[in-house]
Amino acid sequence: MIKAKPFIKWVGGKGQLINQLDMLLPSDFDKLNDATYIEPFVGGGAMLFYMLQHYPNIKHAFINDINADLVNCYRIVRDNPDKLISSLKEIEKEYFSLDKEEKRREYFLNKRSLYNKKSLAPIENATMFIFLNRTCFNGLYRVNKSGAFNVPFGKYINPTICDSDTIKRDSVVLKNVKILNGDFENTFEYANGNTLFYLDPPYRPLSDTSSFNDYTKESFNDNSQIRLKQFCDRIESAGYKFMLSNSDGRGGKIEDNFFYALYAEYVIERVWASRSINANPEKRGKLTEILVRNY
Repeated sequence: MIKAKPFIKWVGGKGQLINQLDMLLPSDFDKLNDATYIEPFVGGGAMLFYMLQHYPNIKHAFINDINADLVNCYRIVRDNPDKLISSLKEIEKEYFSLDKEEKRREYFLNKRSLYNKKSLAPIENATMFIFLNRTCFNGLYRVNKSGAFNVPFGKYINPTICDSDTIKRDSVVLKNVKILNGDFENTFEYANGNTLFYLDPPYRPLSDTSSFNDYTKESFNDNSQIRLKQFCDRIESAGYKFMLSNSDGRGGKIEDNFFYALYAEYVIERVWASRSINANPEKRGKLTEILVRNY
């Protein structure tokens, strides 16, 4: 059976880490009745789609992101998959009719400019979001201080712009998921009973040049990381469980104990990931990330 999977590319996506994350879930999670699953930073949703397809005991699911355009995209995939597919097929046809790279670049830049005017209807906005995600450099989502999407053209010869099957499968899986748009702390009110939070925030940069946490014009700085830790303390105090991913400060040449000190009272483990986003080829490849949990 073909599974639902992320309908967009997302930096730091958890697709390759799923098996490691699954092994570190609470050992009795599959036996919990009426479980609630909450993702305050949904991003590409690899973990979400995995959890909802592998744990039928999840009866209540809540996802959130501060990126309003991403949240709109999730809602359109859930509620209007056919209209989205039709719209994507139209833009895909226009794009592939252009036989020169320069013409495609011009088309991309025009669509990026239109998207940044923030005046599109929800279906059009979701269409543009997916189109730009599939045709921009490395599938990045990055904005400037004004909130304008500024990732350059990606030069792909045959990008998948309209993945109809994935959108249809995702729509079914998302059918009963509540989709929220706002600060991560707002998700706490949805916790109830057997609740697991999976927290995958914008990662703390390992160096000054690796800052890929500009998903919104409000950057996720160290103060935000500390506020997130306090949110985890709140989850712990209420008797709920959490699992959190972030960068591993001890994984490189410089010893950075920021997270090891911050989450000292919790379990911290390392997981291995492959990352290909670094501009320096020597810094791509296998590296460790941390996984923090309170159980």
